[in-house]
Amino acid sequence: MQATINTAWKILGLALIILLNGCSVDQIYRDKALDNRASWVLLPVVNRSQTPQAGERVEAILVSLLRSRGVKYISHYPGTPQSQVLIMLDEQARYNSALKWALTQGFRYAITGTVEEWRYKAGLDGEPAVGITLRVIDLQNNKKPESQAVAKTLTKYEAQPVIWSATGARTGWGREGIATATHTLLNDLLDGMVFVEHGK
Repeated sequence: MQATINTAWKILGLALIILLNGCSVDQIYRDKALDNRASWVLLPVVNRSQTPQAGERVEAILVSLLRSRGVKYISHYPGTPQSQVLIMLDEQARYNSALKWALTQGFRYAITGTVEEWRYKAGLDGEPAVGITLRVIDLQNNKKPESQAVAKTLTKYEAQPVIWSATGARTGWGREGIATATHTLLNDLLDGMVFVEHGK
């Protein structure tokens, strides 16, 4: 009987280790508490993976999860006009165009990020593998870099201060959808946000 209990504990421990290894989140930077009642804007999530439109899929999930955390006023960057459709092929150009627009609209925060991995692993189980980095930019703080040499190398768009960022990766279970794995990872990343406490 004791041997059976010990075996059961070992199996449970192994399962927990596997579960904990399924998702890795690394909080990189947190400057200050964010205001979830301020005006936010979603900028393009740049796709560095091999899967087309992975960034847009992350954006759709991200907006929903931010709203569930009390971010009520969140806008989306405007779509690309048909005359500039080729800009869609250049992820960085698309991001710069959206940021340029956001800087003229009076938003407080912009949230953006990068998809490093979005795929199903090869093999019988085909587990989903997702890697995402998120960052929040303070659009109202145009503080210039202390070093003039650094300032000269930065464009207006690159110089915006990042006040929160996090990165993580997740490998899901076999037969788990990649959207489910992404949802779990984004939730874990956003759990690292701290919001200003508002009085009632």
